[in-house]
Amino acid sequence: MNSFTFKKKFGQNFLTDQNLLKSICQDAGISKTDEVLEIGPGMGALTKHLCKAGKKVVAYEIDVDLKDYLNSLEQDNLKVEFKDILKENIENIENNFKNNYKLVANLPYYITTPILFKFFNEAKKLESLTIMVQKEVGERMCAKVGETNYGALSVCCAFFGEPKIMRIVSKKMFHPQPDVDSCIVRLDFNKRFDVDKKSFFEIVKIAFKSRRKTLLNNFAEGLNLKKADIEKVDFDFSRRAENLTVDEFVWLTNIFGRFISAGEKNK
Repeated sequence: MNSFTFKKKFGQNFLTDQNLLKSICQDAGISKTDEVLEIGPGMGALTKHLCKAGKKVVAYEIDVDLKDYLNSLEQDNLKVEFKDILKENIENIENNFKNNYKLVANLPYYITTPILFKFFNEAKKLESLTIMVQKEVGERMCAKVGETNYGALSVCCAFFGEPKIMRIVSKKMFHPQPDVDSCIVRLDFNKRFDVDKKSFFEIVKIAFKSRRKTLLNNFAEGLNLKKADIEKVDFDFSRRAENLTVDEFVWLTNIFGRFISAGEKNK
């Protein structure tokens, strides 16, 4: 692998520190009964530890230049798919697993949010995710209501559980070295709300579209409703999204989610 050329377009920054790689498996809580989905195995450094710790590992890798190397790894419980996971149907992904699975990944910064929302929206068998992300993104994922970096991503993570930063990882631990530090975030999917997920995410998106505007203004524009009709609902719409809890967003989705569905049908 000495001749391997790191590809900027895939955001490749690999880890080699064995103690850190082992710690990531521990952070994810991988046991001998667990099935694991890894995104972006790269040169397989973390993959080997996941295979040792878990029952089965399915790894998705977009870079076909790594095919010969990853296929040569002597891991009986490893299956590697050389596909773009963002383009892969979630049903095809989850058919690899008999029961629930845990997602573990060192995510390229540029696809962190698309990956998260793909699984937030579509996954049915995901038990938890433990991901390496840009430190700033991890802080936004874990931010609490009222904090400066509390936003749509914070709310959407809180919809599923309580994300936690497990450890900070210095940029010096990667090769090639990125510009910023990273962190490992774990999110267990242990919350259940009686609400349509996609409608919930859309309501959150609308509420945060213009952070300085009130809910009344954002809802009027985003849902194409008259302000007078919105104000008929018993809620303080002079508030801003950054001050709402996940429970309040769920409540608002149950009230206004039907307008999103109606809008989708009219497109």
